[in-house]
Amino acid sequence: MTTTATAPGRTRQTAAASGLPPELGALLRRLTGDEKHAPSAHSTLDVLWVLYDRVLRVSPASVDDPDRDRFLLSKGHGPAAYYAVLAAKGFVPEHWLDDLAGPESRLGHHPDRMLVPGVEIGTGSLGHGLGLGVGTALGLRAQGVAEPRVYVLLGDAELDEGSNHEAMAYAGATGLDRLTAIVVDNHSASHGWPGGIASRFTVHGWTATTVDGRDHDAIETALAAARPRQPHVVVAVVDPKQ
Repeated sequence: MTTTATAPGRTRQTAAASGLPPELGALLRRLTGDEKHAPSAHSTLDVLWVLYDRVLRVSPASVDDPDRDRFLLSKGHGPAAYYAVLAAKGFVPEHWLDDLAGPESRLGHHPDRMLVPGVEIGTGSLGHGLGLGVGTALGLRAQGVAEPRVYVLLGDAELDEGSNHEAMAYAGATGLDRLTAIVVDNHSASHGWPGGIASRFTVHGWTATTVDGRDHDAIETALAAARPRQPHVVVAVVDPKQ
């Protein structure tokens, strides 16, 4: 099943109009030294905020709770927005943002789960996150832990990695209905796909919703649209990468 919640033409909303709190922008501006990946970070900001502000059942006090939701950042090369959201929600001290990738810094150019509270996986090479999400959801199922959901944030370009197609196929075949992928589509992929991004997933039995990636209400509604016995994907369309 594929649905489209909002028209792609709305993706030119400004961050202020989308409902991001002003303090989040101030936190993001404290992170310097990785301007090359600024577009990658900014493209994910609204989705990250909706996840941590409205959706994820996790807090600084529950980062080790077996019943917490899991969030996996597969798009690990643009972590500035992720770090800003973690700071805004109290997972890490705000002053950590002032020393991105410094000699004593815990915040690297890719998140490290051993150094950053709340980070579930260390991510580097693209294409690993969805497979890890599938493994996490399978592990929870095998342990009989039924409440947590597993959310994986990917970029559109990394869908060209073959490991993602294997993960999509396996998740659909095994009915991993506690797994939700979010693909931030900033049109950076070199290759297209017949029928668009959502069709990459629905051909393997996923449900899918395509939304304006700056519309917080639409993102929240799309994330809640998962159905029993099927994994779910939300395609969040934002402005093309400049």
